Amino acid sequence: MAKIAILGYGTVGSGVAEVFWTNEKLIDERAGEEIRIKYVLDLRDFPGDRVEAVLTHDFSDIVNDPEVTVVAEVMGGMKPAYDFTKQCLMAGKSVCTSNKELVAAKGPELMRIAREHHVNYLYEASCGGGIPIIRAMNESLNADDLSEISGILNGTTNYILTEMTENGTDFGDALKRAQELGYAERNPEADVEGYDAQRKIAILSSIAYGKTVYYEDIHTEGISGVTPTDIEYAKKLKMKIRLLASSFREKGKYYAMVAPVLVEHTHPLYSVDGVFNAIFVKGNMLGDAMFYGSGAGKLPTASAVAADMIQAVKAGDTVLYSNWKEEEADLSPLDSSSRRFFVRVPVEKKEEAIRVFGMDAEQVNLEERPEETALITGIMTEQEFEQKAAKLGGILGRIRINM
Repeated sequence: MAKIAILGYGTVGSGVAEVFWTNEKLIDERAGEEIRIKYVLDLRDFPGDRVEAVLTHDFSDIVNDPEVTVVAEVMGGMKPAYDFTKQCLMAGKSVCTSNKELVAAKGPELMRIAREHHVNYLYEASCGGGIPIIRAMNESLNADDLSEISGILNGTTNYILTEMTENGTDFGDALKRAQELGYAERNPEADVEGYDAQRKIAILSSIAYGKTVYYEDIHTEGISGVTPTDIEYAKKLKMKIRLLASSFREKGKYYAMVAPVLVEHTHPLYSVDGVFNAIFVKGNMLGDAMFYGSGAGKLPTASAVAADMIQAVKAGDTVLYSNWKEEEADLSPLDSSSRRFFVRVPVEKKEEAIRVFGMDAEQVNLEERPEETALITGIMTEQEFEQKAAKLGGILGRIRINM
């Protein structure tokens, strides 16, 4: 019989316990042995809850118990999650987590400590909730040379942009609705300013390219500046605005970005609406593939944590393969990456804008907005665009177009 522990009995932690209790027989069959929760750590009490029978307030009960071989860290944040994780790994216990903040900041170090102690540090639930993307990249796609990974990695922002598109809601009202439905936190900054997606694309990029991509180096923009007018232009162009987290490798250089992007109707990510997430990968053998599913929520995320725990139990002291190495991927400045841009300008600047951005720029107009016009530029680097925009002046807005 394998004994496991859960650090934290919040939304995800209670979900992990629910998965093991509800699917107990099924899990035992698939694991090849019984798996039972011995401890759940939390500072709070839960009168009348089943967890009372296994609840502890003392972390030392878990780290010092040789019977516990696998631990779920679902506390979130850096402290005390980082210290607890290190102590568990050094005590010879595998750790499985949904904590993207910790994985993005300390993943390589924690995986090295795990290898040194013949255990595993697994983090499937840190990206895409219940979407099995990390295991797929480490196992199913390990014969491919991946050159691009991009996706809709934040359900909150995708819900807000979907509301703005389908119902004509402005950003503030869409955010308020997301908070009412429990899709957005009271302080939504990490979601709407792109920091959540930034950490996730750093993790996925590190696996895809086999080198560490530090999230702090990724150019990041949020969606708070997206307007209903931008949405209307997107509809006319048969596109949708999505917060896209993306990275790619080109001629030995690495690029990464999180920003609102216009996605064309022919792209697989165009149809991803609401709180759903999708991750698009490109391999030299596989070609294009997309992973789609519920990117957040109690049970989808808990299911991914539980699956990692089962895998860790079955692995025992065998260290599972991970393509993520400690060597740093030196991200190239975004200035040298190329794409098309959607640009809004006052109508009196129309002719000048065409001269500046090129005679081949496509013009777009809205009848209800006679005071302005918009252009779609040809392909140019970020630096070229910024130089032209500075020369023109008075730009009302710009959004990148997905390549």
